[in-house]
Amino acid sequence: MRIPAHSVCTAIRDDIVSGALPRGSRLTEELLAGRYGVSRVPVREALRTLESEGFVTRRRNVGACVAEPTAQEAADLLEVRTLLEPLGAARAAVRRSEAHLKVLRGLVRLGQERAGQPEGDDLAALGGWFHETLAQASASPGLITLLTQLRHKTTWMYVSERSVRPAERWAEHGAIVDAVARRDAERARTLTARHAERAAASYRMRIPQHAVNLASGRN
Repeated sequence: MRIPAHSVCTAIRDDIVSGALPRGSRLTEELLAGRYGVSRVPVREALRTLESEGFVTRRRNVGACVAEPTAQEAADLLEVRTLLEPLGAARAAVRRSEAHLKVLRGLVRLGQERAGQPEGDDLAALGGWFHETLAQASASPGLITLLTQLRHKTTWMYVSERSVRPAERWAEHGAIVDAVARRDAERARTLTARHAERAAASYRMRIPQHAVNLASGRN
């Protein structure tokens, strides 16, 4: 599947997060270039970026491979996320725009509606969109980048157990947005910290998939 050269890093990261490129699998420039229909130059640049983000590691006499995070590294990730998300919410309360607020309220309204229905398979996606928008509202580029990387890595390392009380989770989202709307930074921080701690308790380590043949191409 041919993709734009500038999108190679995103494509490789997405395939790592989804498990299409399993942990520990070797990442050769030649095979990846063929997989995405690009030259080896953007692949080489993408691997450097992904190595800096912790998704790729280099092994002696092997080269680039998908990283294999330890249980301690995964636990540390959740701890860092529970520290940074409240900071993002506090900054959002101070810096958010009306456009951000409108999107956040719309997501909460939609999430609450879906949470009350028998099948809410899109709730995880809505939750991700909510936290992405909240991060964007912080208007802090460095923090936004860190939170985005943390969400990607959390999805990669963990499975989130389906919430037995999705309505409560979306009620928490609504309370956070109310604090952001009032520009109450401390309340936004406190509510987000509680929410992040509850969410972390629902995660269990994802079992690594078996290696696959990278030459098989994208499905």
